[in-house]
This record gives sequence, structure tokens and C-alpha cells, in this order.
Amino acid sequence: MGLLAHTSLRLAERAGSRRALEGLGGLPMGALRSTWHQVNDLRIHTRVSAQPVPGRAWSVVLLHGLVASSTYMVPTGMGLAPYFRVYAPDLPGFGRSQKPRRPLDVAGLADSLAAWMDAAGLENPALVANSSGCQFAVDFASRYPERCGPLVLLGPTLDTRHHGTPKQVVRWLADGVREPPSLNVIMAQDYRTFGLLRALRSLRSARKDVPEEKLPHVRSPVLVVRGAKDRIFPRTRAEALVQSLPQGRLEEVPGAGHTLNFNAPEAVVKLIRRYLYELEARGEAQP
Repeated sequence: MGLLAHTSLRLAERAGSRRALEGLGGLPMGALRSTWHQVNDLRIHTRVSAQPVPGRAWSVVLLHGLVASSTYMVPTGMGLAPYFRVYAPDLPGFGRSQKPRRPLDVAGLADSLAAWMDAAGLENPALVANSSGCQFAVDFASRYPERCGPLVLLGPTLDTRHHGTPKQVVRWLADGVREPPSLNVIMAQDYRTFGLLRALRSLRSARKDVPEEKLPHVRSPVLVVRGAKDRIFPRTRAEALVQSLPQGRLEEVPGAGHTLNFNAPEAVVKLIRRYLYELEARGEAQP
């Protein structure tokens, strides 16, 4: 990595940390540290909670979307770290992780997630995903049900038929105006790191994915969360998604946009805590 790119990455991460401090004013925060795992001959970078959590604790895996990296998951990760064992991997080809020769499709990324879990020693973690990362989570949950804990889908973009349409592009632009400026710094660096050509190939591959066919096979409890001001993921689509899940629930965060894990981390952390503790109390899922 060149000096300019390295400096830009440091600035992006600092922007994410500042956003965490702003958005998590009402909650304790935990530190995240970098660690590395060897997965399918690739060196994979992961942010993990730095301090151990006393007693039994859930393992929570944060999944970024396409082209993005785990950097924009930092605010939510810091908020969850005092309560859970937090892992935020850069999937192969993203962020600081090594790139395979060709960008992986949705199924390939889900398979890499399973291999990374083996390397990290995780069995049935809760998966928290944002945007197109929800496609990876749904694919993983449908094909590896015995290895998947509860799912939390933040602003899921699972209706791939609308990816790249003019109407959807307008929605992305409108939503982007509402996001914090620091998020644009982080995303610009992630796009630079990933590469434009690889990004186009990945987006084209994601459009071929059909999550609707997988949803009925998801056995895990699923919490769907949308921001009330999310123009990319309308409430009608959220309600239809929940109805298609065997164990689905919908929550809405007032005033939040699409990237909930970054623009509304305090609300997201509270919802995740309440949801996981409730499942545990009812005996429907165990940490």
C-alpha cells in the first residue's frame, strides 16, 4: 500500500472512530483491535473486541456490504464490544484482506465466511449485516443452517431485481445526502482499495443472486431493521421481507437512513442487545 493510500485509510478509520464517539454518547464503548487469519490461502483481516466479556457472551459477527469494508462497522462494533465478543472481518478482496484472482460471488463470499469462522474458532455466531451484506448472510444461513445463529439485517437490499435501475440509483443518491460526511470518506477509500473494475464485476454478480428463493430455508430467527428515512429499503418491502421469513420481526429506527450501523449506532446496539437477550431468555437461541 502506498503512503497516500495508507494515510487516507488512517483518516477514514479516524472518521469512523469520531462518528462512534458521537453516535454512542449514551452507551459504554469497547476497543477493537486488528487480527489476521489464513483462509483458503488468503490473509484475512478482522477487527475484534479487545477486552474479554465476563460470563457467557454471544459472538457477534458484523458483515459489511459490497465494495465496503469493516471500517464503517466500527461504531456499532465499539458499542457492542462491552456486551459481546465482536468480530468484523474484511471478507476476501475487501478492506485490508488479500484479494482472490477474481471477485467472489455471493455464494463464494458465504463459503469464505464459513472458512473464516473455522479459522476464528466460531460455531454459531449471531450475524449482523448491512445492505448487500445481507445477501451474504442469507446465503450463509440457508446453506449452513447448523452453523448460523440469529440474524440481524440492517437495511437489507435483497430485492436484486431493482439493483442498478434508474429509480434505485436515484434512491441511493438521495439517501447518500442524508449520511454523515465521514461515511463518504470511508466509502471513497474502500472503493479505491477494491478497484472500479472489480466493483463492477461484483455488483453484476450480486444482481444474479436470488435471495427470495433462499429466505424460506432460513431457520434462524431474523430481526429486520430499517431507518425511517431509508429511501433504498422502503417500509413496504421490509414488511414483505418479514412475512417471507419463518421467524421474522421488523423494527424501525426513527430519523435514521440506510447505513444504520454508522448513522444510528446507539439505536442499533440497543436493538441487538434486546433481541439477543430476549431470544436467550425464551430458550430460542443460545450464546
